[in-house]
Amino acid sequence: MDTHLYEQLYMHIVHEIQQGKLKAGDRVPSEKELAEQFGVSRITSKKALEKLAEAGVITRIQGKGSFVADGHPSALKPMRQSEERTSTVIHFQQRPLIGLIIPSFSDEYGLKLLQAMEKQSALHECDLIIKRTGGSKEEEEHAIQLLVSLGVKGLIVTPVHGTHYNAELIRLVLAKFPVVLVDRYLKGIPVCSVYTDNRKAAQDLTLHLIGKGHQDIAYLSPPVENTSALEDRLLGYTLAFTWEGLKLNQEYCLTNFTGTRSGSWAEDLETLKSFLVQNTSVKGFVVSEYLVATMLAQVIDAQGKQLETYDIVCFDSLNDFLGKPIFTHIQQDEKRMGEEAVDLLISQIHGEVITEHRIVEHRMIVQEASIPN
Repeated sequence: MDTHLYEQLYMHIVHEIQQGKLKAGDRVPSEKELAEQFGVSRITSKKALEKLAEAGVITRIQGKGSFVADGHPSALKPMRQSEERTSTVIHFQQRPLIGLIIPSFSDEYGLKLLQAMEKQSALHECDLIIKRTGGSKEEEEHAIQLLVSLGVKGLIVTPVHGTHYNAELIRLVLAKFPVVLVDRYLKGIPVCSVYTDNRKAAQDLTLHLIGKGHQDIAYLSPPVENTSALEDRLLGYTLAFTWEGLKLNQEYCLTNFTGTRSGSWAEDLETLKSFLVQNTSVKGFVVSEYLVATMLAQVIDAQGKQLETYDIVCFDSLNDFLGKPIFTHIQQDEKRMGEEAVDLLISQIHGEVITEHRIVEHRMIVQEASIPN
């Protein structure tokens, strides 16, 4: 049984009482109703109601249900073992809560996005709750249920890679619950989205390599299916060849890198080693993610080859110790994306119907180093 979940149900009932939505004598939702409402087991909802009864917050009458007790001072102290955490939640409930659900964030991408959202939320006098999913669909579903149970007024979500549409997320959208997607969009689903023009960005990177004289250019990416950002990046790469009237070699498109999702890089490393040995003419690489680009650079170095003889371009990047970009890369405007996402969510919370897509302009940062003749 998930202790955290039953505590959250407990706090939800307490908040309903404190806000006057449930008054003395009012019927409290049953175990079955709570389980269905929040997507938890009957065991969890039963535990929450038992604890509420023990604290004197509700009275349980066999055959009739649970009712808010007369005079319930203990509602101010929901659970002894969770007293500190609960009082913190109640304090923050004085301002509207909004939630952010994101796979992860790092220095190369996500940290500035998060900082912008926190700042913009404060400007709107809201508090931002953050839940990382680690790229797990199950954790994403849990995060949605948890944040909704905490009473968030809306959600900003970066859906996990490579899965079909999350049923929990679609349910919220269809119920017209305020939702904004960041760095993704859902095809055929009317939900507000904020993202980079990934197709144009990948095309810019590929044209940059073509402009430097490369014709044999490989493309490296995690699996692109069901992830709009990765699908558009692959499309941008292919369109650049059409634009320049060049033939695209499909064998140079490698979209099977899973290390950034699983944390296991062994298979990816072998794939890269084999590709470099078998395709010595390929000196240009368009890479959809920074971590895959760094792995490629490590493999090139491990094989005793000069990294300077290759051109690697990617999305997002860190700088070296001199403050120069490690790779030529697409720099996404995370600050503006974060601000736009919060603004659009607040507009929905205030009753506006917004399903539009907001495309935020990117920049290509060119590494100064050049390939020797």
